[in-house]
Amino acid sequence: MNDNALAQQFNSRSLIKYAIPTIIMMIFNSTAGIIDGIFVANFVNENALAATNLVMPIILVMIALGMMLATGSNAQIAKLLGEGKDKEARETFSVTYLVGIIFGVTVSILLYIFANPLLNMIGANEVLYPYARDYLLTITPFMTCAMLQMFTQCFFVTAGKPQIGFMMCALGTVTNIVLDYVLIVYLDMGIVGAALATCTSFAISGISGLIYFLFYRKGSLYLCKPKWNTKQFLHCLHNGMSEFITMMAASITTILFNIILMQIAGESGVAAITVIMYVQMIQSAVYTGYSIGVAPLISYKFGEKSYEQLKLINKASFIAIGIASLLTITLSIVFAKLAVGVFISPSSDTFILTVKGFRIYSLAYVSMGFNIFVCAMFTALSNGKVSAIISALRTLVFIIIALITLPFIFGLNGVWIAVPIAEALGLIVAFIYFKKNKDLYNYY
Repeated sequence: MNDNALAQQFNSRSLIKYAIPTIIMMIFNSTAGIIDGIFVANFVNENALAATNLVMPIILVMIALGMMLATGSNAQIAKLLGEGKDKEARETFSVTYLVGIIFGVTVSILLYIFANPLLNMIGANEVLYPYARDYLLTITPFMTCAMLQMFTQCFFVTAGKPQIGFMMCALGTVTNIVLDYVLIVYLDMGIVGAALATCTSFAISGISGLIYFLFYRKGSLYLCKPKWNTKQFLHCLHNGMSEFITMMAASITTILFNIILMQIAGESGVAAITVIMYVQMIQSAVYTGYSIGVAPLISYKFGEKSYEQLKLINKASFIAIGIASLLTITLSIVFAKLAVGVFISPSSDTFILTVKGFRIYSLAYVSMGFNIFVCAMFTALSNGKVSAIISALRTLVFIIIALITLPFIFGLNGVWIAVPIAEALGLIVAFIYFKKNKDLYNYY
């Protein structure tokens, strides 16, 4: 008898129930970043808040590597489990953890060596540079933990135990919030305190997941002696390429946003996009959490050749995402002032600028949830090529084109509308590929 929860027959209710822990986990993780921003904005200053956004693209590179490894191998592992090849699945799983640790250590070393030129490259001026350097160098030793946190988020879902992954990440998030107060407010450690709080969160959730899979050996998925398979590992990397592209694109476009807004609106513009992106973390976390939560189910059912289950998962997912999108847009427009006011004083000139940008930017949620899910679905089906094409277009190509053209036509409003337009164009591309591959995978 198969003791993995992925083997059960799902209906719409049990599907949502299975995904809920991962959704909450992603919201918790996003909340930690937002809490950092709230403390930095209110107990340090707006320039420190802007500096964290300058450093974020560098951190996103590490998260991109983690997501590529985790999601790419996750699809392969879940498919192998669905085919009954548990031993091979565990070997692939163990290789992924080993490579992730090596990647993390390597990136930390490179960041220490190239910290100064990197900060100059991403546009840290004389005002923001000291804050950005302190934040970056404090976080650098913990890059391996950031990688392992991605693994905790993804692999517990595949192991059929999303609740345990949620509890580990929640513990890290709560610790982060407590330390924000202790280190920033009580000990007056400024932006270094914010970085240390974030690093501790990475360490708790990442290392606890590693320890669990190392010592708990009763489930279908645990760490064993890794068996290297170059072809299979390269396939995992290729399959996770869309998630890597998405995170790398976020890094590149964040830099571009910062450069353009620095020219148009100065430090206030950078602070505004920082606030918008902080809030977007929670809103997009719902879609990302749901997609991560159901992706292993898609892989497992595909490996099991349960095509009726695949169709149910997709139909239920589109309905759920549609409802969530309507709620997200409505709440964003109605409560824009309240959300922005958490970070920026209403008496500040930056407040009005940010509220307007926030409301325009929120139009992206019409398309964003569907795009995230379709990309995750193709990754789960081991079609990394299609997933990567959709991701590259919606998160990089379309945004860059919009950012280098629209501000010349609409000024500052052109910056805010760039992402909604890119997501809308991405949805068209996603629909074309979804329809084109429907008969190949029997998923709808």
